[in-house]
Amino acid sequence: MKHGSTLFLKIAVIFIGLPVLALCIFALPQLASVAIAEALKGAKLGYVIVGLLVVMYVSVLPFYFALYQAFRLLTYIDKNQAFSELSVGALKKIKTYALSISGLYVIALPLVYIIAEWDDAPGLILIGLVMVGASMVIAVFAAVLQKLLKDAIDIKSENDLTV
Repeated sequence: MKHGSTLFLKIAVIFIGLPVLALCIFALPQLASVAIAEALKGAKLGYVIVGLLVVMYVSVLPFYFALYQAFRLLTYIDKNQAFSELSVGALKKIKTYALSISGLYVIALPLVYIIAEWDDAPGLILIGLVMVGASMVIAVFAAVLQKLLKDAIDIKSENDLTV
């Protein structure tokens, strides 16, 4: 496969990671300073926001691990190793990371509910559900691709044995 066909996707993977990195460097620390100040005053909402920030920061790790696995998968495609156990392993890891992100945000939904009740903003719960739903869709998609790829590898190995 030509290197240029996956180059666009590799660049896209990099650009997907940049806004999350900017969020972690610029926006979340400002929110954390406000939340910690509220928590030090003894406000219950400060503790809730701190808990939500912890979930957000922890979820960044599996997000970047999944992006790295996607980058590796594109590298395998470049090296004509798309139909290999390495690709199946990368898809399995992407599925696991997506499920862990979804699980983290399911855990965070009660915290989002508390913030939505305090601020009278029910749309916040919808945003939390979108995070859970998006990572679940990615996990299911990766699982389907993993199964298809595994079946294709099995068929290829059977054909190699019969020839």
